[in-house]
Amino acid sequence: MANFSKSNVPQFSVEVYQNEFLPEGGREVNAIVTVTSTGGGTSGGIPLTGAAASPSSIPNGSTNAAVVLMVDCSGSMDYPPTKMRNARDATAAAIDTLRDGTAFAVVSGTHVANEVYPGGGRLAVADATTRAQAKEALRRLGAGGGTAIGTWLRLADRLLHSESTASLGSGGIRHGILLTDGRNEHESPEDLRAALDACAGRFTCDARGVGTDWEVKEVTGIASALLGSADIVADPSGLAADFTQMMENAMGKEVADVALRLWTPVGVEIRFVKQVAPTVEELTGRRSEAGPRAGDYPTGSWGDESRDYHVCVQVPQASVGQEMLAARVSLIVPDPAGGTPQTLSQGLVRAVWTDDMAASTSINPQVAHYTGQAELAQVIQQGLDARKSGDIDGATAKLGRAVQLAAASGNDDTAKLLAKVVDVVDEATGTVRLKAKVAEADEMTLETRSTKTVRVKK
Repeated sequence: MANFSKSNVPQFSVEVYQNEFLPEGGREVNAIVTVTSTGGGTSGGIPLTGAAASPSSIPNGSTNAAVVLMVDCSGSMDYPPTKMRNARDATAAAIDTLRDGTAFAVVSGTHVANEVYPGGGRLAVADATTRAQAKEALRRLGAGGGTAIGTWLRLADRLLHSESTASLGSGGIRHGILLTDGRNEHESPEDLRAALDACAGRFTCDARGVGTDWEVKEVTGIASALLGSADIVADPSGLAADFTQMMENAMGKEVADVALRLWTPVGVEIRFVKQVAPTVEELTGRRSEAGPRAGDYPTGSWGDESRDYHVCVQVPQASVGQEMLAARVSLIVPDPAGGTPQTLSQGLVRAVWTDDMAASTSINPQVAHYTGQAELAQVIQQGLDARKSGDIDGATAKLGRAVQLAAASGNDDTAKLLAKVVDVVDEATGTVRLKAKVAEADEMTLETRSTKTVRVKK
């Protein structure tokens, strides 16, 4: 395990958990790769509170970050009128949380995107004066018009790569925060997809749905494509606290564009690569080639935090007693000058063939746990889709399996959300009954948070 440290970035470490033993003829190798960065910004994404939350006391006076806040100002934000007020207050709270020196802008989103502050295709630099000006500009925000989220994202992208962010270079943190309360009705799904494809890898974005009139798959799809978080704020009065925490997490990011590089020897095939904690995120299809038998999988921006990845490869058949390197996993970051990427840390995945049945059939506890967590996310989605389409038996079976998996893995948060959608008869066997009446907010919360996982209990 290698480490990399430099004074202005976190220190990264890579740990590999696996059972490397295979029976004769065995070919599938699974490993959980834990990546941890320390010495960066926030402590593991834990929100700062009280005095620590004031912008002047957040660490690192200088910044390498730019943030664009995108606020839904479509007509539906006026129902009820408190929703728009809560959105303005939440955006103001986020602006208060900006670290001095951070470049920022505010965009209002309807069927078109407009610059609210500072305007002129540029970003302002956060200090007491610009924060006050931005909050004054927010007061003029009103609701009216449609919803075309792709236009908001494209404007955010232009701002985050404008002349005013040139000093960030290629390694700076570029981040968006997007709030919507409705469905993306004024552009086609293809237009939104094209915007996401154009923005992917250029900035990260957290997305929030407020109320219950928005489409979960749209909001989670935006966050997934742009490697950010997604959540529901069912009660608009909770927006300010949520926006403050999102901005604190953004301010804690210290290094951008980190990639997981997977090198495999001749004859080894990659089955899949996915993030499995803190959320399940499929990365297999996002590979970009990085030289002979090597590919990069994007992980986004990092502060002080730890994440887990599940790597599954297929190795050539071999006989008892043989061993091989099945994959080398490296964490890399681009060189701002365009030279060779820097390796932050690396770990090895091995394969050893044995005739010891006990060794070759035992499943590594980390692999077993995250295989269950990935299945949990999948059966919740399938169960809710079945419920919406009127397939009662299918929904009951899938959500029952979800209850069983949540209980077995200790995923208490998901278990509580499931209990609002089904009556649990026996969690050990996954015996449940669908509730006759379910609050829309409860169903949407379960769907939005279905990919959140818990880590293996030590």
